[in-house]
Amino acid sequence: MKMITGGAFQGKTSYAVHNFGILAENIKDGEKCGFDEVFGAKCIVNYHLLVKRLIDNGVEPMEFTEQLCSENSDTVVIINEIGCGIVPIEKSERIWREQVGRCGCIIAGKSQEVVRVIGGIGVVIKCGI
Repeated sequence: MKMITGGAFQGKTSYAVHNFGILAENIKDGEKCGFDEVFGAKCIVNYHLLVKRLIDNGVEPMEFTEQLCSENSDTVVIINEIGCGIVPIEKSERIWREQVGRCGCIIAGKSQEVVRVIGGIGVVIKCGI
């Protein structure tokens, strides 16, 4: 498993395509794909939005993420950093933000490589197990 993180619109997907040989047809979008689709995906973008959808549908995001890590350990997961900045007023937004952070920690812990992309440049923050 590999994880790519960073702020919005920083070139994370392009980094995955160019550095990990991901083809566009092998990318599943967490914003709109079926939950089961991620278990066979070569790459998942917008995992942070998948977490939001899981919460909205009453699915426990951390359990789902643990299952993903065990069943699809070859995937590349792209997840936005959403924990920086002003703490949201809405409780549901705070819960989502916390769950994204916790799921990101699970993915990072299980990943062989973690890359943070800023301005299209990847900085490897974990390499190897």
